[in-house]
Amino acid sequence: MKYIYLVTALFIGVASIAQVKDKAVFEEVKPGYYQNSILKGIDDYQEPTTEEETVKKLKVDLTNWKIPNKPSEYKTVWYNKPVSQGNTGTCWCFSTTSFYESEVKRASGKEVKLSEMYTVYWEYVERAAYFVESRGEMHLGEGSETNAIAKNMKKYGMVPHDHYTGMKEGQKFHNHEPMFDEINAYLATVKTNNAWDKEAVVSTVKSILTHYVGPVPTEVNIDGKKMTPQEYLKNELKIIPSDYVDFMSLMNEEYYQKAEYKVPDNWWHSDSYNNVPLDDFVKAVKLSIDEGYSLSIGGDVSEPGFDKIAQVGVIPTWDIPSEYIDEAARLQRFQNGATTDDHAMHLVGYKELDGKTWYLVKDSGSGSRNCGETCEQFGYYFIHEDFVKLKFMSFTVHKDAVKSLMKKIKA
Repeated sequence: MKYIYLVTALFIGVASIAQVKDKAVFEEVKPGYYQNSILKGIDDYQEPTTEEETVKKLKVDLTNWKIPNKPSEYKTVWYNKPVSQGNTGTCWCFSTTSFYESEVKRASGKEVKLSEMYTVYWEYVERAAYFVESRGEMHLGEGSETNAIAKNMKKYGMVPHDHYTGMKEGQKFHNHEPMFDEINAYLATVKTNNAWDKEAVVSTVKSILTHYVGPVPTEVNIDGKKMTPQEYLKNELKIIPSDYVDFMSLMNEEYYQKAEYKVPDNWWHSDSYNNVPLDDFVKAVKLSIDEGYSLSIGGDVSEPGFDKIAQVGVIPTWDIPSEYIDEAARLQRFQNGATTDDHAMHLVGYKELDGKTWYLVKDSGSGSRNCGETCEQFGYYFIHEDFVKLKFMSFTVHKDAVKSLMKKIKA
């Protein structure tokens, strides 16, 4: 009996240690890199004429958290330095273009900077065509998914960044707000007037795009050798779009089968996602880095545990204790809207600390830049494994990084 009491006491003691509660704080949201750098870097930006109302938000108190927040301490793959997406909703393109730059380095040894805006241009063209085909029954927004890059590369190829920046000379940041507003207003008119002429609609959207981001190049010139964007993709970059696979983990869909990721930004209703159990999903993330592959990931960053000042993503105990994060908790939050498909980023490395895994995530959004352009953390987030488990909803990776997992997928 003494032995039983001793074991019970030890169990209770360990459990109580594991259940150390996080504290919450209610802090004022102050202007950051988006307001102080991006907006002020836009030509037609005007300072607010009235004092904005103070906004306070609930967030986790990170005082007692030990956070590995130096990118140089992480085990990583090769990647280009972080770049800003400016005032756009194109994180899906910036994150996954960065991912393919790492893939080019891995596959060919070449270090390249690719054009995000080349893909964005053709994504809008594809949306315009789908808008007509669906008679306007689709989600319209600036967002998309990480697998949109492979979809567009397969059809249109790729070009280097210096061939197509999508910005005018002297322009510091991308600003797609007026461009999207004009396209959105035009498509609304098309629907109102039942003007379902696909060729005319696509042509008009192309003209709007060309006005704002310039005409897309039809050829690539590398060291005096001319080629099409498709030839550049195949022969120079050595990228085969069909070699890349997408994963999700939601228990309401059958595991080890293809499924649709049902979020608004999956506007073309792609059902190419491999739905796998949560343990497989999480293990694949870490295994990919060990095998020399990075991932383009998407998930929810509008959480009290996602701190855009400290540039950290954690799950506080008052959301859900670590040991209770499972497939049911994940699905509940997705179905009731607590987990949303907010943002895409490039996961490039990890670090072990006190028996937990932290992930280094390269980011194009403004929140990862609040520390200032001279700090080592500029353009990164440091994400705890629990946040990946509960709030990262999908990822794109090369099929060779997940060979054993792909064998389980039913044809």
